[in-house]
Amino acid sequence: MRKSHLIWVEISEENLLHNISVIRDLIGNKRKLMAVVKSNAYGHGMLETAKIVLKGPVDWLGVNSIEEGIALRNNNIDVPVLVLGYVPVVSLEDVVQKNLRLTVYNMETVKTLDKIGNKLKKEIPVHIKIETGTNRQGINGKGLSTLLEFIKGSSFVKLEGISTHFANIEDTTDHSYAQFQLDEFKRIEAEFFKNEKSLIRHTACTAAVLLFPETYFEMVRTGIGMYGLWPSKQTKVSCSMKGKKIPELKPVLTWKTKIAQLKDVPDGSFISYGCTFRTTRDSKIAVLPVGYYEGYSRAFSNVSYVLVKGKRAPIRGRVCMNITLVDVTDIEDVKLEDEVVLLGKQGEEEVTADFLAELAGTINYEIVSHINPVLERRVV
Repeated sequence: MRKSHLIWVEISEENLLHNISVIRDLIGNKRKLMAVVKSNAYGHGMLETAKIVLKGPVDWLGVNSIEEGIALRNNNIDVPVLVLGYVPVVSLEDVVQKNLRLTVYNMETVKTLDKIGNKLKKEIPVHIKIETGTNRQGINGKGLSTLLEFIKGSSFVKLEGISTHFANIEDTTDHSYAQFQLDEFKRIEAEFFKNEKSLIRHTACTAAVLLFPETYFEMVRTGIGMYGLWPSKQTKVSCSMKGKKIPELKPVLTWKTKIAQLKDVPDGSFISYGCTFRTTRDSKIAVLPVGYYEGYSRAFSNVSYVLVKGKRAPIRGRVCMNITLVDVTDIEDVKLEDEVVLLGKQGEEEVTADFLAELAGTINYEIVSHINPVLERRVV
């Protein structure tokens, strides 16, 4: 992790625990809560985030890869960890050795796990991903029947849970397809798992947690909401349409840098690559040591702003690989190495992930998860 003291991400422990409490209040105390810390905790810092949320009412952690799961174990995190993504067959023994739970949906994986379990004389808990209509990971029909038959016949591979994932629950106020998937999940459960006892069923993502209590089952998974971000505008609108109280989610992440140079640029001068911006007055330009390598999108060129001394400083010219240029002409008393907020609050002003996502034609998930993992994460 790079500690240059020039670019860093601050993680609010208070806000993170607040959001966890909000979600716990929604689902009650009878269900398990999985905090999804995959993909470097959506850019927030996996280890930092995991250690904080486990101070709150969190029971499980969810990761994408075996590497993430091993990193948690190597940092003395011993709660149940479910690997949500695919694990190569060659790496499956490492999953077992580190006591990680595995999401399964193919025979090659479970057959290999059975051999590993026999070798180590160890039971291996797995969660089957049910395909209900997203058509990403998952299995159903004859393939599910064959997979389940093999697991039932294994002395070592033990079915601990079943799950699915909704395709169209966030970006719409029409949740008929989500209802279809939920009904499909229940149908498949009744057909294939009616005799299974003590299964951990989990289907709910953040949007489902906020909108549909019928998706809660024995465990829910929360990702984006835990970080204080709404899954979409439509999710918030849907809350209102359903007459639900709008939960207060508090953004956890603030992204900061420092001014690396101040320069006086004459009227009529071009700034940055491509000569896409030309000054219309004598200007004071601040050079920031951050660019698209660090995760600050080139799409912000000439359209976004940062915060300096609690005021907006517009971006001038193209965002470069490691440099962004901003206009501080109208901000008084700006100095070298003054703190700059790229994302988050400063004074009365705020740059939100939703605002940046709109500029970039994307979603808030991508804005925060694209912040380069090499940058320092500081818990505040």
